[in-house]
Amino acid sequence: MGRVTSRRSIVSIEGETVRRRWDTVAAEEPLEIRLGGTPLSVTMRTPGDDFDLVHGFLATEGVVADVDAVRTMRYCAGKDEEGKQTYNVIDVTLADGVATPELSLQRNFYTTSSCGVCGKASIDAIRTLSAYDVAADPTTVSSTVLSGLPAALRAQQPVFDSTGGLHAAGLFTPTGRLLCLREDVGRHNAVDKAIGWALREDKLPLTSCVLMVSGRASFELTQKAVMAGIPILAAVSAPSSLAIDLAAESGLTLVGFLRGRRMNVYAGAQRVTTA
Repeated sequence: MGRVTSRRSIVSIEGETVRRRWDTVAAEEPLEIRLGGTPLSVTMRTPGDDFDLVHGFLATEGVVADVDAVRTMRYCAGKDEEGKQTYNVIDVTLADGVATPELSLQRNFYTTSSCGVCGKASIDAIRTLSAYDVAADPTTVSSTVLSGLPAALRAQQPVFDSTGGLHAAGLFTPTGRLLCLREDVGRHNAVDKAIGWALREDKLPLTSCVLMVSGRASFELTQKAVMAGIPILAAVSAPSSLAIDLAAESGLTLVGFLRGRRMNVYAGAQRVTTA
Protein backbone atom coordinates (compact mmCIF):
# COMPACT_ATOMS: atom_id res chain seq x y z
CA MET A 1 0.00 0.00 0.00
CA GLY A 2 3.07 2.25 -0.07
CA ARG A 3 2.67 5.71 1.43
CA VAL A 4 -1.00 5.09 2.22
CA THR A 5 0.08 3.28 5.39
CA SER A 6 3.02 3.41 7.78
CA ARG A 7 4.52 0.94 10.26
CA ARG A 8 5.10 2.00 13.87
CA SER A 9 6.55 0.21 16.87
CA ILE A 10 4.02 0.19 19.72
CA VAL A 11 3.51 -1.27 23.18
CA SER A 12 0.45 -3.52 23.25
CA ILE A 13 -1.24 -4.13 26.61
CA GLU A 14 -3.89 -6.77 27.15
CA GLY A 15 -4.70 -7.35 30.79
CA GLU A 16 -1.36 -8.01 32.44
CA THR A 17 0.34 -8.99 29.21
CA VAL A 18 2.65 -6.33 27.78
CA ARG A 19 4.52 -6.76 24.52
CA ARG A 20 6.15 -4.63 21.86
CA ARG A 21 5.02 -5.17 18.30
CA TRP A 22 4.63 -3.43 14.95
CA ASP A 23 1.33 -1.79 14.01
CA THR A 24 0.07 -0.52 10.65
CA VAL A 25 -1.39 2.99 10.77
CA ALA A 26 -2.95 5.27 8.17
CA ALA A 27 -0.49 7.74 6.68
CA GLU A 28 -1.14 11.45 7.02
CA GLU A 29 0.90 14.05 5.15
CA PRO A 30 0.33 17.64 4.03
CA LEU A 31 -0.65 18.41 0.45
CA GLU A 32 -0.13 21.97 -0.75
CA ILE A 33 -2.32 23.02 -3.66
CA ARG A 34 -1.05 25.83 -5.86
CA LEU A 35 -2.70 27.72 -8.71
CA GLY A 36 -0.16 28.92 -11.24
CA GLY A 37 2.55 28.71 -8.61
CA THR A 38 0.57 30.66 -5.98
CA PRO A 39 -0.32 28.73 -2.79
CA LEU A 40 -4.07 28.19 -2.47
CA SER A 41 -4.55 25.63 0.29
CA VAL A 42 -2.85 23.02 2.43
CA THR A 43 -4.78 19.96 3.54
CA MET A 44 -3.69 17.04 5.67
CA ARG A 45 -4.51 13.92 3.70
CA THR A 46 -3.69 10.27 3.14
CA PRO A 47 -1.38 10.13 0.09
CA GLY A 48 -2.98 8.50 -2.93
CA ASP A 49 -5.54 9.64 -5.51
CA ASP A 50 -4.04 13.12 -5.10
CA PHE A 51 -5.12 14.33 -8.55
CA ASP A 52 -8.68 13.21 -7.76
CA LEU A 53 -8.45 15.11 -4.48
CA VAL A 54 -7.32 18.34 -6.14
CA HIS A 55 -9.89 18.10 -8.94
CA GLY A 56 -12.61 17.49 -6.37
CA PHE A 57 -11.42 20.33 -4.16
CA LEU A 58 -11.47 22.75 -7.08
CA ALA A 59 -14.93 21.57 -8.15
CA THR A 60 -16.52 21.75 -4.71
CA GLU A 61 -14.98 25.19 -4.10
CA GLY A 62 -16.56 26.41 -7.33
CA VAL A 63 -13.22 27.05 -9.06
CA VAL A 64 -13.86 24.65 -11.96
CA ALA A 65 -17.03 23.15 -13.42
CA ASP A 66 -15.60 20.50 -15.75
CA VAL A 67 -12.38 18.69 -16.50
CA ASP A 68 -11.58 21.02 -19.44
CA ALA A 69 -11.18 23.89 -16.97
CA VAL A 70 -7.91 22.32 -15.79
CA ARG A 71 -5.13 22.68 -18.34
CA THR A 72 -2.33 21.00 -16.39
CA MET A 73 -1.79 19.44 -12.98
CA ARG A 74 1.58 18.22 -11.80
CA TYR A 75 3.64 17.43 -8.73
CA CYS A 76 6.31 20.02 -8.12
CA ALA A 77 8.90 21.21 -5.56
CA GLY A 78 8.45 19.45 -2.23
CA LYS A 79 11.74 17.65 -1.52
CA ASP A 80 12.83 16.06 1.73
CA GLU A 81 16.21 16.39 3.48
CA GLU A 82 17.67 13.76 1.19
CA GLY A 83 16.51 15.61 -1.92
CA LYS A 84 13.82 13.07 -2.77
CA GLN A 85 10.47 14.17 -4.18
CA THR A 86 7.82 14.13 -1.43
CA TYR A 87 4.84 14.37 -3.81
CA ASN A 88 3.27 16.79 -1.36
CA VAL A 89 2.92 19.82 -3.63
CA ILE A 90 0.63 19.98 -6.66
CA ASP A 91 0.55 22.95 -9.02
CA VAL A 92 -2.52 23.54 -11.19
CA THR A 93 -2.76 25.64 -14.33
CA LEU A 94 -6.31 26.61 -15.23
CA ALA A 95 -7.46 26.73 -18.84
CA ASP A 96 -7.64 30.05 -20.66
CA GLY A 97 -10.76 31.95 -19.70
CA VAL A 98 -11.21 30.22 -16.32
CA ALA A 99 -11.21 32.85 -13.59
CA THR A 100 -8.68 32.51 -10.79
CA PRO A 101 -10.49 32.56 -7.44
CA GLU A 102 -10.11 35.37 -4.95
CA LEU A 103 -7.50 33.76 -2.74
CA SER A 104 -8.59 35.67 0.37
CA LEU A 105 -11.87 33.77 0.28
CA GLN A 106 -10.31 30.34 0.04
CA ARG A 107 -8.77 27.98 2.61
CA ASN A 108 -5.42 29.62 2.26
CA PHE A 109 -2.90 28.03 4.56
CA TYR A 110 -4.12 25.16 6.66
CA THR A 111 -7.02 22.75 6.62
CA THR A 112 -7.19 20.03 9.25
CA SER A 113 -8.10 16.49 8.29
CA SER A 114 -11.03 16.53 10.69
CA CYS A 115 -12.65 19.82 9.71
CA GLY A 116 -12.33 21.16 6.20
CA VAL A 117 -14.26 24.34 6.98
CA CYS A 118 -11.62 25.47 9.50
CA GLY A 119 -9.55 28.20 7.88
CA LYS A 120 -12.30 29.80 5.80
CA ALA A 121 -11.85 33.57 5.79
CA SER A 122 -15.54 34.17 6.43
CA ILE A 123 -18.77 32.27 6.87
CA ASP A 124 -20.10 33.95 3.72
CA ALA A 125 -17.41 32.25 1.67
CA ILE A 126 -18.73 28.84 2.72
CA ARG A 127 -22.07 29.25 1.00
CA THR A 128 -20.73 28.82 -2.50
CA LEU A 129 -23.47 28.75 -5.11
CA SER A 130 -23.81 25.49 -7.01
CA ALA A 131 -24.16 25.40 -10.78
CA TYR A 132 -26.62 22.51 -10.44
CA ASP A 133 -30.26 22.44 -9.36
CA VAL A 134 -30.30 19.50 -6.95
CA ALA A 135 -33.94 20.14 -6.05
CA ALA A 136 -35.00 19.37 -9.64
CA ASP A 137 -33.44 15.88 -9.60
CA PRO A 138 -36.32 13.32 -9.59
CA THR A 139 -34.14 10.43 -8.34
CA THR A 140 -35.62 8.09 -5.75
CA VAL A 141 -34.00 5.29 -3.78
CA SER A 142 -35.56 2.52 -1.74
CA SER A 143 -34.89 2.18 1.95
CA THR A 144 -33.82 -1.41 1.22
CA VAL A 145 -31.04 -0.21 -1.10
CA LEU A 146 -29.98 2.44 1.40
CA SER A 147 -29.76 -0.09 4.21
CA GLY A 148 -27.24 -2.12 2.20
CA LEU A 149 -24.90 0.77 1.41
CA PRO A 150 -22.87 0.87 4.67
CA ALA A 151 -21.91 -2.78 4.29
CA ALA A 152 -21.13 -2.27 0.61
CA LEU A 153 -18.92 0.69 1.51
CA ARG A 154 -17.16 -1.19 4.28
CA ALA A 155 -16.49 -4.20 2.05
CA GLN A 156 -14.45 -2.02 -0.32
CA GLN A 157 -12.17 -0.36 2.27
CA PRO A 158 -8.84 -2.19 1.97
CA VAL A 159 -6.79 0.35 3.92
CA PHE A 160 -9.34 0.54 6.72
CA ASP A 161 -9.00 -3.22 7.10
CA SER A 162 -5.32 -2.84 7.93
CA THR A 163 -5.41 0.41 9.91
CA GLY A 164 -8.94 1.06 11.20
CA GLY A 165 -8.16 4.75 10.71
CA LEU A 166 -9.72 5.99 7.48
CA HIS A 167 -12.98 7.56 6.39
CA ALA A 168 -14.64 6.44 3.16
CA ALA A 169 -16.89 8.07 0.60
CA GLY A 170 -18.67 6.07 -2.07
CA LEU A 171 -20.76 7.04 -5.08
CA PHE A 172 -23.61 4.64 -5.77
CA THR A 173 -26.42 4.31 -8.28
CA PRO A 174 -30.01 4.24 -6.95
CA THR A 175 -29.91 0.45 -7.36
CA GLY A 176 -26.88 0.17 -5.07
CA ARG A 177 -24.14 -0.32 -7.67
CA LEU A 178 -20.82 1.16 -6.55
CA LEU A 179 -19.33 3.65 -9.01
CA CYS A 180 -16.35 4.90 -7.04
CA LEU A 181 -14.93 4.65 -3.52
CA ARG A 182 -12.15 6.68 -1.97
CA GLU A 183 -10.54 6.60 1.51
CA ASP A 184 -8.74 9.27 3.47
CA VAL A 185 -7.96 10.34 7.05
CA GLY A 186 -10.14 13.39 6.34
CA ARG A 187 -13.82 12.79 5.58
CA HIS A 188 -13.93 15.90 3.40
CA ASN A 189 -10.86 14.67 1.48
CA ALA A 190 -12.50 11.31 0.84
CA VAL A 191 -15.52 13.11 -0.63
CA ASP A 192 -13.32 15.40 -2.72
CA LYS A 193 -11.44 12.38 -4.06
CA ALA A 194 -14.70 10.70 -5.13
CA ILE A 195 -16.06 13.88 -6.72
CA GLY A 196 -12.68 14.51 -8.34
CA TRP A 197 -12.84 11.06 -9.91
CA ALA A 198 -16.26 11.97 -11.34
CA LEU A 199 -14.96 15.29 -12.68
CA ARG A 200 -12.02 13.60 -14.39
CA GLU A 201 -14.41 11.04 -15.90
CA ASP A 202 -16.65 13.90 -17.13
CA LYS A 203 -19.57 12.69 -14.99
CA LEU A 204 -20.57 15.98 -13.34
CA PRO A 205 -23.24 16.75 -12.37
CA LEU A 206 -23.72 13.51 -10.43
CA THR A 207 -27.45 13.32 -11.01
CA SER A 208 -29.15 10.07 -9.99
CA CYS A 209 -26.35 9.28 -7.54
CA VAL A 210 -26.15 8.56 -3.83
CA LEU A 211 -23.13 9.72 -1.84
CA MET A 212 -22.50 7.37 1.11
CA VAL A 213 -20.05 8.47 3.83
CA SER A 214 -18.65 6.45 6.70
CA GLY A 215 -18.87 9.14 9.37
CA ARG A 216 -21.10 12.05 10.21
CA ALA A 217 -22.74 14.42 7.73
CA SER A 218 -21.23 17.84 8.33
CA PHE A 219 -22.18 21.10 6.66
CA GLU A 220 -19.17 20.88 4.38
CA LEU A 221 -19.94 17.39 3.13
CA THR A 222 -23.49 18.51 2.41
CA GLN A 223 -22.16 21.52 0.53
CA LYS A 224 -19.82 19.31 -1.50
CA ALA A 225 -22.73 17.05 -2.47
CA VAL A 226 -24.75 20.06 -3.62
CA MET A 227 -21.78 21.50 -5.54
CA ALA A 228 -21.41 18.19 -7.40
CA GLY A 229 -25.13 17.94 -8.19
CA ILE A 230 -25.65 14.88 -5.95
CA PRO A 231 -29.32 14.52 -4.90
CA ILE A 232 -28.89 12.10 -1.97
CA LEU A 233 -26.35 12.07 0.86
CA ALA A 234 -26.37 9.21 3.37
CA ALA A 235 -24.22 8.85 6.48
CA VAL A 236 -23.81 6.16 9.12
CA SER A 237 -23.67 8.80 11.84
CA ALA A 238 -25.38 12.07 12.73
CA PRO A 239 -25.79 15.20 10.63
CA SER A 240 -25.20 18.66 12.03
CA SER A 241 -27.94 21.28 12.31
CA LEU A 242 -26.34 23.39 9.60
CA ALA A 243 -26.07 20.36 7.30
CA ILE A 244 -29.81 19.79 7.72
CA ASP A 245 -30.56 23.45 7.01
CA LEU A 246 -28.46 23.44 3.86
CA ALA A 247 -30.00 20.18 2.64
CA ALA A 248 -33.51 21.55 3.13
CA GLU A 249 -32.66 24.85 1.43
CA SER A 250 -31.01 23.20 -1.58
CA GLY A 251 -33.42 20.30 -2.06
CA LEU A 252 -30.94 17.57 -1.16
CA THR A 253 -32.06 14.38 0.57
CA LEU A 254 -30.10 13.88 3.78
CA VAL A 255 -30.11 10.51 5.55
CA GLY A 256 -28.35 9.96 8.87
CA PHE A 257 -27.84 7.14 11.37
CA LEU A 258 -28.05 4.65 8.50
CA ARG A 259 -27.52 1.39 10.35
CA GLY A 260 -29.13 -1.82 9.20
CA ARG A 261 -32.78 -1.29 8.40
CA ARG A 262 -32.98 1.85 10.55
CA MET A 263 -32.32 5.38 9.31
CA ASN A 264 -33.40 8.96 9.89
CA VAL A 265 -34.31 11.16 6.92
CA TYR A 266 -33.62 14.77 7.88
CA ALA A 267 -34.51 16.45 4.56
CA GLY A 268 -35.92 15.45 1.18
CA ALA A 269 -37.88 12.44 2.43
CA GLN A 270 -39.84 12.27 -0.84
CA ARG A 271 -36.86 10.58 -2.49
CA VAL A 272 -36.80 7.62 -0.08
CA THR A 273 -39.35 4.93 -0.90
CA THR A 274 -40.38 2.05 1.34
CA ALA A 275 -42.42 -0.01 -1.11
